[in-house]
Amino acid sequence: MSATFSITMPSGATWTPTFVAALDEEKCIGCGRCFKVCPRGVLELVGLTDEGERISVNLDDDDDEEYEKKVMTIAHQELCIGCTACSKICPKKCYSHAAALA
Repeated sequence: MSATFSITMPSGATWTPTFVAALDEEKCIGCGRCFKVCPRGVLELVGLTDEGERISVNLDDDDDEEYEKKVMTIAHQELCIGCTACSKICPKKCYSHAAALA
């Protein structure tokens, strides 16, 4: 039987980090708030075309005629540290998190 991965804080309290598991792109409005607060580079903003094709978004020279809407994606899930800053700031509650098994 696997146990949930937990950390003992300096205060002696136990904390169970929850790592980003999924992002609901249907709810996402592409505001970028989560991208700005993520300290680890887990997320990436992409454009979605009418056909659902993902194209990269150049934040410096944004030509929004190439895509229908922008959405956030989980580009580097392996870098997540379980802080949940992304879900705390998301106005549309797009994120789900899960504890890791030890």
